[in-house]
Amino acid sequence: MNVENDNELTTKTGYRELKENFKSIQAGEKSQKTSKIKEDENHVHSVWLQKYSFRIALLSMFIAVSVVLAYALASIPNIELFTLSIFLGGFILGKKEGLVIGSLSAVIFVFFNPWGVSPLPLISYQILHYALTGLAGALTHDFLKEKSYYRPKNDLYTLPLMGLFGFIGLLITISFDLITSLIGVVIAYGTLDAFVLYFLSGIVFTTVHEIGNTLGFIFILPGLIQLVYKMLH
Repeated sequence: MNVENDNELTTKTGYRELKENFKSIQAGEKSQKTSKIKEDENHVHSVWLQKYSFRIALLSMFIAVSVVLAYALASIPNIELFTLSIFLGGFILGKKEGLVIGSLSAVIFVFFNPWGVSPLPLISYQILHYALTGLAGALTHDFLKEKSYYRPKNDLYTLPLMGLFGFIGLLITISFDLITSLIGVVIAYGTLDAFVLYFLSGIVFTTVHEIGNTLGFIFILPGLIQLVYKMLH
């Protein structure tokens, strides 16, 4: 009798464990499906971006567009879409491509600048700055793809995204204006003593540059991201 009870108890225990394991497996599958749905919402899967030849073509296109925009707006003081287009290229293609887009676009533009070639220290910084701008685009994408408010297939004109893009655009532009001013005053005077006066003398153009880029990142960038993704999809 005791043996039968023990066998029955063992059977019930085994059944209970099997049932719990089955529930655990179901919960795991459900969690994976939920994660997959969330991932699909946060990512735009394009077969084109998996093709190496197409990525090279797209990279070249971003470089060409960046340079053309730079020349097209060169006659308008401190109004540019060069920064935005490089950032967009890195956002779409990734870190390595962003660095390449930024550096090559800068090399082409600074050496064939309609207003003349800058001194070597300034050229070196400009190339570095725009390479890092492309990298910043890729890092921003990596940051956003894990966020619940980033839905590339839906409307990107949301307050969190517009605020983030605007802040990034302002930060990139301020850093460029400050560092180029520092380099410029050292080249001109050999010292930083005149930096404040040097910077203030161009404050109107600097302000226009920062406001223009910030507004561009807020109102133009989200629409361009969606447009490119729709074309790729």
